[in-house]
Amino acid sequence: MLLESITNCELPALSQHKPSLIKTDAEVPLTISVNAIDENGEQVEKHIACERPLTVYLNWRPIVTLMTLGARAEALALGYLKNQGFISDLEQLESVIIDWDVSSAAVLTKESTQDLEEKLSEKTVTTGCGQGTVYGGFMDGLDEITLPQPQLKQSMIYSLLKNISAYNETYKNAGAVHGCGLCQDDKIVGFVEDVGRHNAVDTLAGEMWLRQDVGHNKMFYTTGRLTSEMVIKIAKMGIPVVLSRSGATQMGLELAQKLGITMIARAKGKHFLIYNGAENIEFDAIPPKRPKKPLENI
Repeated sequence: MLLESITNCELPALSQHKPSLIKTDAEVPLTISVNAIDENGEQVEKHIACERPLTVYLNWRPIVTLMTLGARAEALALGYLKNQGFISDLEQLESVIIDWDVSSAAVLTKESTQDLEEKLSEKTVTTGCGQGTVYGGFMDGLDEITLPQPQLKQSMIYSLLKNISAYNETYKNAGAVHGCGLCQDDKIVGFVEDVGRHNAVDTLAGEMWLRQDVGHNKMFYTTGRLTSEMVIKIAKMGIPVVLSRSGATQMGLELAQKLGITMIARAKGKHFLIYNGAENIEFDAIPPKRPKKPLENI
């Protein structure tokens, strides 16, 4: 059989002290073991990332179906609803119920949510993977966001990139996932992997919200590209610095410039590109220049 066994993975808890509104502690396997044939024609055992649908309900109204790894479904559902502007106050929440038997996340509030149908009718398809939809009101409040301008050392960025490489366990084991990290200096205070980068950022947003954590002293790391939607979500989390192993889009950069986010892309090893906020970086660890490739004879 193709699917031979399920890999048992110990999942990190949502937090040490879960709020009483979390009614479940849903855990599902993150990878499965399969047989494959390598380049030598030999059978090898490998792991691939799990992918499962999760339909998010708000007061029993279906909002969206996300394709997710499933690691921290409670935080994913809450972070998604908050980032999309459906709920804004933790005190509104009554309960969060995850049921993997029917692939659902039910979020209930104490009162009906305002303008729910209007927001659902104003849906926009985006470039996101694993999600790719935003709703009416998503960009509300951007003009009110004021972010600090922290000064960063190049050496600290290198240290952070080195430290964060130890956190992508699912990617190392199976590939096919994105990772997002919440960082303070070169320390990683939260890390999430998922099949979609938007799922990962929403999960971190949900966990920050539940802890009532602040973003002004944090940095955000992602393996995915920095699109407009990603930059908006990071700004709404109050985070002034973003690093990506991938690149940035034009709209993502324009929003970073407008919002005052220090944007660093193509960050891997000793290489990075600062697209916005270079004045906030102290270049204290400039590496040797890479030799130029010789021109080929024409």
